[in-house]
Amino acid sequence: MSNRWVLSEYDVTSPYQQPAPFLKAAKQHGLSVTHTRLFGGRRDGVELLTVQNGEFSFTAIPTRGMGIHQAKYGTTRIGWDSPVEGPVHPQFVPLSEPSGLGWLDGMDELIVRCGLESNGAPEFDAESGRLKYGLHGRIANQPTEDVVVEVSPDGEMCISGEIRETRFLCYNVAMKTEIRTKTGENGFRIRDSIINRAAQESTAQMLYHINMGAPILGEGASVVCPVTELCPRNDHAANDVDTWSTYKGPTAGYVEQVYFMQLAADANGDTCTLLKSASGEQGVSVHFNVKQLPYFIIWKNTAAEADGYVTGLEPSTNFPNPRSFEEKNDRVLRIAPGATYEIDLGLQFHPDAASVAAIEKKIAGLTEGKDAKVHTTPQSTWCS
Repeated sequence: MSNRWVLSEYDVTSPYQQPAPFLKAAKQHGLSVTHTRLFGGRRDGVELLTVQNGEFSFTAIPTRGMGIHQAKYGTTRIGWDSPVEGPVHPQFVPLSEPSGLGWLDGMDELIVRCGLESNGAPEFDAESGRLKYGLHGRIANQPTEDVVVEVSPDGEMCISGEIRETRFLCYNVAMKTEIRTKTGENGFRIRDSIINRAAQESTAQMLYHINMGAPILGEGASVVCPVTELCPRNDHAANDVDTWSTYKGPTAGYVEQVYFMQLAADANGDTCTLLKSASGEQGVSVHFNVKQLPYFIIWKNTAAEADGYVTGLEPSTNFPNPRSFEEKNDRVLRIAPGATYEIDLGLQFHPDAASVAAIEKKIAGLTEGKDAKVHTTPQSTWCS
């Protein structure tokens, strides 16, 4: 097809040259994509795909599980400042470090996937004490295979590829991904298809760690969610459960607070959440389906800017507890041999007060006439 750019078909003498028909198709719809490779330090070898769609742009990272490094609307950054200063090449992320926290060595994306074999807190073998599952899994630190960029006749650009999480005799699951944006859209949409390539049933988990900081996050910013049930993850979070939806400014020594919840949705299962600035003049909404992602997590980490001032809006197939706890409470996906589990996720930027108010009204409509059940203490079946 003339509107396709197949990155795996590079001529090694000119690896970044886009086919002329593809360039023409993109330009016709006011779209463009730039491929770059970083050199030096822990970024060395990281490949990026930056899509420009009018005022809106975003950068995907094929080297890191096709996560989204950052997005922008004009000069407004949608993302956060991590002390990690990535994107870090996976070769420098020690996933098997004995602490189980090596995953954090690479964390600085706007959207990073957690999964597939596990997606929660580290878990250790009870007898030997050895690490069984590291923090947030391996998928974000796997390379993307068979990357293709294409433009449809109606002006939609799609980046696609496949990320494989396989280990001989242990695990054989892959994830096909598509990231789409259409001419004039201030955002993008993701479809991930988790495929069991094994000859027997396999399990999986998925969590989308969507991380945002300044300028949208700031003192007085708030998150708007159509909550049906909510509980704090631990006693520390329970201390501030009454203010779970509002944010402080950067606070040195702040200890993270996490809230688990389930959300209301429309008749099709579609729902959304919103992070809005203190003024209400800007916001970012996250769209997903509760039949695919039935749980939602708010991660508040309003530490000093130098330590990573950030909040996470996290749709998930489960809560991010140790995997065995989630399996005990029947919160793991069970995928038949050759079967696929599909997930749809969208992120949209709202550049003015009117668009923020419109999405806030939509969210309010999902819970109209319903009262949320807010627990003031952690719940034994939700929190490990």
